[in-house]
This record gives sequence, C-alpha cells and structure tokens, in this order.
Amino acid sequence: MNQFFGRRSSLSVRRLFGGVKKVNPSGNYRRFCGLTEKIEDLSWKSMEGVVKCPANYAPLSPISFLNRAAKVYRDRTSVVYGSVQFTWEQTRWRCVKMASALARLGISRGDVVATLAPNIPAMHELHFAVPMAGAVICTLNTRHDSAMISVLLQHSEAKIIFVDYQLLHIAQGAFDLLEEKNVKPPILVLIHENSTAPSPSDSISDTYEYETLMASGDSEFVAMKPKTEWDPISVNYTSGTTSRPKGVVYNHRGAYLNALATTSLHGMFSSPVYLWTVPMFHCNGWCLIWGLAALGGTNICLRHVSTKEIFDSIVVNNVTHMSGAPTVLNMIINSSNQKPLPHTVEIMTGGAPPPPSILERIEELGFRVSHLYGLTETYGPGTSCVWKPEWDSLPRDQRLRFKARQGVEHFGLEEVDVRDSVTMQSVPSDGVTIGEIMFRGNTVMSGYLKDVKATEEAFKVETVLYRHPAVLEAAVVARPDNHWGQTACAFVKLKEGFDVSAKEIIHFCKTHLPRYMAPRTVIFEDLPKTSTGKIQKFILREKAKALGSLF
Repeated sequence: MNQFFGRRSSLSVRRLFGGVKKVNPSGNYRRFCGLTEKIEDLSWKSMEGVVKCPANYAPLSPISFLNRAAKVYRDRTSVVYGSVQFTWEQTRWRCVKMASALARLGISRGDVVATLAPNIPAMHELHFAVPMAGAVICTLNTRHDSAMISVLLQHSEAKIIFVDYQLLHIAQGAFDLLEEKNVKPPILVLIHENSTAPSPSDSISDTYEYETLMASGDSEFVAMKPKTEWDPISVNYTSGTTSRPKGVVYNHRGAYLNALATTSLHGMFSSPVYLWTVPMFHCNGWCLIWGLAALGGTNICLRHVSTKEIFDSIVVNNVTHMSGAPTVLNMIINSSNQKPLPHTVEIMTGGAPPPPSILERIEELGFRVSHLYGLTETYGPGTSCVWKPEWDSLPRDQRLRFKARQGVEHFGLEEVDVRDSVTMQSVPSDGVTIGEIMFRGNTVMSGYLKDVKATEEAFKVETVLYRHPAVLEAAVVARPDNHWGQTACAFVKLKEGFDVSAKEIIHFCKTHLPRYMAPRTVIFEDLPKTSTGKIQKFILREKAKALGSLF
C-alpha cells in the first residue's frame, strides 16, 4: 500500500494512505493513548553491548522545551500581553500549578481538555499545562457558533473547557444544546481579565475561574510524561470547506519535530520576539507555541488583530517575527496605520500563493516574506520556499514569482510529492499538470479521532447544496481571493421549473453551515461531465480561476 498522506490542491482532504494507525470508534476515549501499537525497532539489538535505557532514551515531547527554557532562559520574558508580562521561570511555575489543578479535578492520561479563547496568555499556558497533566488539548475555533461547539465537545468527549469571557455566550449556547440531548456538559473554567467580565448562568453549576483554579494547584507537582512518543498531545478539528469537521490527532513526537521544523522555516534563532497574528487554535499555532519555548522566545499576545496593534507592537516590543494568512498581508499593505519599521521583520504566510504585487508592496514596507504550505493533517507547515542566494540577482518579477512558490518539504517529513490520484505516478514538475499533494513522514497526523472512514469519504459543502429543494446538481471549487486567499465557488444546476437566486443559495448554506464555510459565489449552469457521468471539477476550477478575485 502506498505510504503517502494525500490532499488535492483544491478544497477537500482526499485520502489517508498506509502507515497511520486507525482509531477504533468503540471504547472509551480516556484510553485513547492505548489505541496505538507499541512501535519498536529491534534491529539495534543485534549489536552486542548496545542498550536502551533512560540514560540514552526519552520519548520526544515539546513539553521538554518548557523545562529547558525555565533553566536556560529563566529571566527572559516569555509572554507579553499589554501590561502583563511573565518570564520563562514564571511561565513554567504557572503551568505546573495548572497541571496540578487539572489532576485534582480528576483529569488523567488521555482525557481531552478543550479551549475556546483568542491569543491570550492562558492559551499559551494551556498548551503546556494540559499535556503536563497527561491530557490532550483540543483548541476550538473561536469563529464557531454554539451548534458547532456543542458537536465538537460531544465528539471529543472533553472533560473540561476553558472559555474566554468574551466567548462565554457561545459556550453557554453549546451547553444548552448538549443538555437538550441529555449529554452532560464539561466542567467550565472561565478566563477573566477584569472584574466586570460576565459570569456563567446559574444553569451551569460546575464552574471555576482560571486564576483561582491555578492558585489551587501544587507548584511541586510532578508533570506527567508521555509513555510513548505516539501518545496524543492534541486534537485539532479541521474547518476548511467540510460541513463535518474531523478531529486530527497529533502525537508528542510529531509536535516536537514540527515545532523545531517551523522555527527553522521561519529563520528563527535564539530569543526571537514573535507577534501572535496566527490563531493559537489553528494547528496549535503552527506548533510555534512549543517551538518558541525551545528558543527562549518572547510571545507577544494579541486578543484582536489590527494593523494598529501590529505596527505598534513591532515598534514597542522589538518584534522580529510574525506570521499570517494572505489576509493579514492584505490588511498591512492597505492600512492607514503604517509606520516605518525600525528593523526588518520576518513574516511567514501560508495558504494560497500571494500575488507578486502583494509580496512587492509588503517588502517595500520593511517585511521579508517567506511562503509555506501545510494543512491540519501535517501539524500545520509542511513545505516552504527555500530561498537560494543566487535568486537575489534575478529581475524583480521573476524573484517575486519564485517567492510565491510553496516549495519543498521540511526536515520533519520524509517526502512530499505531487501524484496522479488514480495511477499514483508522479506528475511532471511543469507548473501546469494537476495532481494531488502527497505527504509522508513524522509530522503527518496519527489519524482522525473516532472516524475510521473519514480518510476515504469527503463530507463536502455539496452535501448541503443538494439538500436545497431546487438543486439538481452541485459542485464546489476554490475561487481566488485577494483578501482570503481563496473562497468557495459553487456551480449549480437547478431542477426544471425552479428559479432561485445566488443570494438565496448562499443564505441557505449559511443557515446549515458555519457562515465562513458557505460559498461566496454561485454560478448557475450545466455541469461538465465525463462519459461515465463524473463531474469534471478541473474544468470548473479553471472557470473559477478565470473569474479572479471577488473584490
């Protein structure tokens, strides 16, 4: 069986090939850690005198980065959030106390602890504290509504959820929906910032406050270590264009390796200062929450991302690195808050390749852009454009085209290829032939949580479109977008005798999906098909591409 993880260059995950342990949908998720086989290479035993013992082997885990940072970078600032600042020694102390508090609440190895919060210090701390309690962190998308949050809480079987005070109403709505289904909601821990923050409703009885809970912990608590590198460390729910998000399971080994690989992609060295414009809930902040601890970096937290905050933070905090989707780049170049930068700031961008015009304008402001590609199933970043010094002398247009390339695999992966999804043969590297991106290596997910068929089935936006009484056929592809990188574009054929508008179709999708998953463009026409009746999406992709950006 082929050993690659595959994804089309369009909008949906296609299949998971060999080399990934499937998750048994039955049984208690508390025992999730025991679902993977013990993988041990015995070939080393053939050499006499060689032993494997605690002196020369420990399971890789990014939690070790925090322990080291507390010693090596003890007095260096770890977190800045407005007037709030911590050192690495303080951060570890706070994480140990929170891990202890979680254990006292009954959290044990393999339990899931969820979060619903923006880029604030608590989110940073929980990425260490939760696995230090032996648990699995599940960072939920703050753009989800109550209905989706309730589904994910039920699916993940989260025992506790940490909720930011500004998102309390979303959590309360999710709790109400769970109770309607006779499902016991998780314990709620509210993250306050001031005394005027709202309190949970009386219907939510099992609640705690973040700082109070932490204070109850023991600073001498001995943090739990993974039994094997394959123990899960996090669950990240996909949220692309699928109407049914899937729980992508990361393990300690993959998180460790991708944390180091991503800092390398970003050109980071000792003690970088990183501005958090990428959501920490997204692929655990591209694993940089852990990676910055390895380098003794400083995390500049932003509750809300705005161009004023970006430029002010760069100047005040001496920011050296930041990341963002093409939308962030767009915000920066079109901002009225632009300021001269005191130094060059490295910025990583992912997703759809940014147009050369955007790359040119943002570099004129003093940013140096590097481009990468990845997905939830590869712990975030998997490939990057590795710049060659000889390209510096190329004409500007050609240099910018090269910079927009999504590049080659990082050192945490074994191989990345683009192949025909049927024949599994590599396609020509001509920039024209369409294929499926294949990943294989240590930073490919462990599997989808409780969904053994998720790698063979696609739950697309088309599923919702087909529910509309006027829709006969539908297909969704990506349309280029100067702001978002790409948006969903629906091609629809109506049933005879029906007449509906694009606006009605979009509204219908928004009422059955999270709003950001709904298509922004609807085109009514006959769908191109093969002789066997299969919709020819490659033709539709070309049509959507020719449309250009919506705005």
